[in-house]
Amino acid sequence: MATKITKAVIPAAGLGTRFLPATKAMPKEMLPVVDKPAIQYVVEEAVNAGLTDVLMITGRNKNALENHFDRMTELEATLEQKGDTDRLHKVEYSNDLADMHYVRQGDPRGLGHAVLRAKMHVGQEPFAVLLGDDLIDERDVLLSRMLEEQISRNATVIALMEVDPAQSHMYGIATVEATDDDDVVRITGLVEKPAQGTAPSNLAIIGRYVLRPEIFEILERTDPGKGGEIQLTDALLEMAESDIAGGVYGVVFRGRRYDTGDRLDYIKAIVQLAVERDDLGPELRPWLQQFSATLD
Repeated sequence: MATKITKAVIPAAGLGTRFLPATKAMPKEMLPVVDKPAIQYVVEEAVNAGLTDVLMITGRNKNALENHFDRMTELEATLEQKGDTDRLHKVEYSNDLADMHYVRQGDPRGLGHAVLRAKMHVGQEPFAVLLGDDLIDERDVLLSRMLEEQISRNATVIALMEVDPAQSHMYGIATVEATDDDDVVRITGLVEKPAQGTAPSNLAIIGRYVLRPEIFEILERTDPGKGGEIQLTDALLEMAESDIAGGVYGVVFRGRRYDTGDRLDYIKAIVQLAVERDDLGPELRPWLQQFSATLD
């Protein structure tokens, strides 16, 4: 019997070395995307899909994450005294977004190890994993669709997206079979960052997973893979090939995704989101047009 999913796990223990020196003392997840930290977009996505219990897997120097989703009484009192209700509401909003929990990863042994650290909290329930580098536009449906498929099929479901074949070596790539649903495929194989020209398809894994709890037992016996890390992809491959707990399915996402883990894509994400906002877009769009006209 399928169980309603309420728990989300967000791995957030990475060092953010691509953004040094900005991330020397600040978690990369707290880098602002327009006027909200990237991590808040991810938590909001989970909550909007009905996931009210959020566990973050953190590391050293990540206290700012906990502080952001906690009360800041002095700031709130100051804003209230000034009558700045708009900013006060924005500050208070993140306080009660979800039932937040935190556990440290300890040794940085990869995404699979980070997910395994959630075992005690998750228990024997299906759960979602959301990677903080991937932001999904709130106007496009992905996580809710994945949750529907998990309940319907009682299997593990991951998010896939078509990528340029020339970029396939940068992703985990799936081998798939069609199903009766246009946006759902059955996964028969997975390879992490295949050598250029060897990818079995152009369907790449992106940072959303809805996992059956059997993944924990598999991760516990998964040997370190590429980079000496425990790869979640390796555990998912075993589930897919052995048809464990209903196998693995993929929801093919064709909406808007913003990669904030890369410096250039991070800048693009800020611009793309800002130009569509009512408070910024009307002034930003004509300025961008004027600025672009000055470029060679």
